[in-house]
Amino acid sequence: MTRQADGPLPALPCACANLRRAARAVTRVYNRELRATGLELTQYTLLMALNVTGETTQGGLGRLLALDTTTLTRMLRPLTKRGWIAAQPGDDRRERRLRLTAWGRRKLGQSRRHWQRAQEGLRQGLGEPTWSQMGKLLAEVTRVSAEV
Repeated sequence: MTRQADGPLPALPCACANLRRAARAVTRVYNRELRATGLELTQYTLLMALNVTGETTQGGLGRLLALDTTTLTRMLRPLTKRGWIAAQPGDDRRERRLRLTAWGRRKLGQSRRHWQRAQEGLRQGLGEPTWSQMGKLLAEVTRVSAEV
């Protein structure tokens, strides 16, 4: 992290506003590191998620990433066009099965060290205890939000 903050930002009276502000700031860190790879964080995240899950349905991927179908379809289009993700019809006509291709695994591998630099910069900046707590807290926020 090369830039020092001018001081702590005030908490806003809205959980969503605070989360979105943090998400935009964190996304900038990852995008800056990933720029050399030609990927944006959203694209890297899709490749990484498919690498973790293996073949899955578009609906399953959407649930994992908390993305609606329209947004996910739009995000998948350029990755499918580049041959990094393969999409095939599922058992149900409305279902699409997705998997990472060999080209997609290669692109993910080429991008990993750039992603890792962003990840480590944030981890060091926050410190290990806060980093660990953040992961647990964000998972809980996601879970609770799905139930509200």
